[in-house]
Amino acid sequence: MYDKLVEYGDDLGPVPRLAVNWRPNADATSWTVELRQASFHDGRPVRAADVLYSYARIQDPRNALRPRASLEVIDIGRSRAIDDRTIEFACTRPCGDLANVLAAFGAYVIPEGTTDFTRPIGSGPFTFVSFEPGRSFVSRRFADYWDGAPHLEELEILIAPEETARINALLGGQAEYADDLGPTSARTYEGDRRVRILRSPRSSMSGFAMKVDRPPFDNVDLRRAMFALVDREQLVNTVLGTSGVVGNDLFGKGAKYYADDLPQRTADLEAARALIRKAGAENTRIELLTTGATNGFVEAANIFAEQAGRAGLRIEVKVGEGSTYWTRTLDEGVLSSFRSGAMPIESHLAQRMLSTSAKNYTQWRRPEFDALFATASATTDEEVRARAYRDMQSQLYSDGGLLVWGFADGLHGLAPTVDGVAEGAPSNTLGYARFDKAWLS
Repeated sequence: MYDKLVEYGDDLGPVPRLAVNWRPNADATSWTVELRQASFHDGRPVRAADVLYSYARIQDPRNALRPRASLEVIDIGRSRAIDDRTIEFACTRPCGDLANVLAAFGAYVIPEGTTDFTRPIGSGPFTFVSFEPGRSFVSRRFADYWDGAPHLEELEILIAPEETARINALLGGQAEYADDLGPTSARTYEGDRRVRILRSPRSSMSGFAMKVDRPPFDNVDLRRAMFALVDREQLVNTVLGTSGVVGNDLFGKGAKYYADDLPQRTADLEAARALIRKAGAENTRIELLTTGATNGFVEAANIFAEQAGRAGLRIEVKVGEGSTYWTRTLDEGVLSSFRSGAMPIESHLAQRMLSTSAKNYTQWRRPEFDALFATASATTDEEVRARAYRDMQSQLYSDGGLLVWGFADGLHGLAPTVDGVAEGAPSNTLGYARFDKAWLS
């Protein structure tokens, strides 16, 4: 339904969407962005004023929207529309890479003045028809879409948190696409003529989020004990099988700026027990929040609880309601199952690891860490930027609250009658689960 100025491509690099080009001034304290000719679903043209309104709404702290931290570098009060299709973005500090900012997840453009979203209007390939919470979303082909009208007349998204329901809908003909399958289902139906399995390598990371601002994980020794006790190989082999690789407590394996020089951690129970004793946490009871609505979460949580028990911690797994899981675990509890789709490392840091990040699930807030991010995002010197991101990851590797045990391939089921759905596109990228170029044969 919506467009952004820029999207992430399959390689997580920037792809022009509503913006056709962007260029900085000499010191990267302002950027000029040109818009393509496009229209909203009600026929109004997409204008610079719409973009400025959309970004001001995102930056309003009362709205608590996800891309706020990413867009923080834009000084919306000093930014202006040069004309209807040209914007001058003023920056709060030098910004060496505005394209990545504009591609932030959720940085969608809406018509100026929009406050009512009961019948939302965007500029994307499908227009709103209906939405039933917990049941379905229906949209219709937008004939005037700037990138070509979709082949499909109508698109209905069925809301099915449980994998079994998604598989059954696909096999029973109620759906042509089933998102987020587990490795067992993918193996079961590989070769089945009723299903085509799509695979997106390293599409998501799997881990556990420890809240570092409260007991018991405000103690860095206990966090380090958690890093030491986890058997990543066992988790990957059991939960992901051949559809994943081990993690190393950092986001973005294989992505640009990933700190792959840091030693790969392996399970060390002796070191973990020593750190637990040092933290005074022997036999500490810790509740691990998880949900059955996300593939592999409960299985991984139970395995991890067993691993922690060998080191002398008592982790109790509590399975919660899927529809409220991410809202609850943002602020509640001390330990939770965590997963994220693919995005550039700098976007992950902006959205989840800064003091101002709206989705800071570990509650990691360090002024010196924020300062490194400001350095990285301000410079046009690639070496300086890479070094700053490396230093940030080194801090997270040593003292952070995100335990990353693996990276999973994205697995999706497709009916044999469907063509034109991109294969291999990681989650959160332009080609992922996108149906405006799809058709039924």
